[in-house]
Amino acid sequence: MAPIYALLRSPQRALDLTMYELADPTAESIIGSDAARGVRVRVVLDSRLERMRNAPAYEYLRSRGVAVSWSSSRYFVTHEKGFVIDGATAVVMSLNLTSQYYATSRDVAVVDSDRRDAAAIEAVFAADFTGRPIGVPAADDLVWSPEQSLADLLALITSARRSVELESEELSSPEVIDALLSARRRGIAVSIAMTYDDSWRPAFARLAAAGARISVMYGERPLYIHAKLLVTDAGSIGARAFVGSENLSDASLRRDRELGIVLLAPRLVDEVDRVISSDLTAATSLR
Repeated sequence: MAPIYALLRSPQRALDLTMYELADPTAESIIGSDAARGVRVRVVLDSRLERMRNAPAYEYLRSRGVAVSWSSSRYFVTHEKGFVIDGATAVVMSLNLTSQYYATSRDVAVVDSDRRDAAAIEAVFAADFTGRPIGVPAADDLVWSPEQSLADLLALITSARRSVELESEELSSPEVIDALLSARRRGIAVSIAMTYDDSWRPAFARLAAAGARISVMYGERPLYIHAKLLVTDAGSIGARAFVGSENLSDASLRRDRELGIVLLAPRLVDEVDRVISSDLTAATSLR
């Protein structure tokens, strides 16, 4: 978490943060200190499912001059995890700022210095902070729920020519499962690393029968897969990776506020691929 804490300490003028779960005394102290030194700090916290968990952070931050808003009722939940620094640098994450899980969970964050992306995320933040409706701002590598995540992730899977590798906390979206099955019928290698839950067994069974590689971890052994990652055509020209807050479920893709990003730079795609490959190796093959 040291890089995340450093980023939270770095704003000179403004910090805007959206978080599903905030229960990290260190992060909360940093955010409060930012406000105390004159940074304009605004925070959106989920109120639909995590209001009780978020209430202490809500009260703490408000007492230190942070403008805190409960999430918009326009979404089933606000599951997004990320922040924008000085309107110029965005951090898009799969992780919540919940310290009890850092040591045992697989999660990923991307630091994005594309000013168009930062401006788009800021525009959505401003609307969500006040509960106003907003369309999807122009930024071709951002993936937003509920507006476009399903279509964008299906397009990534459909575009694969060699392989699809993914990690997710949930796997229940019929459209995503069908797209993965279609990829297998086209001869695409499909590999999935997840933490096991009986809820995902029907999807696992169908995909395994079609020849997909399913590798699972149990509980937090050796870790809990909370990351939401997807890589297509790893190691080839045109390989792409996705990192975000979106789980592969109907609620996440159709009803929640979520944010992800598609990565094209080979170095970054390779990094995500190494994470998934490592977890596939560490996990147990599901039979």
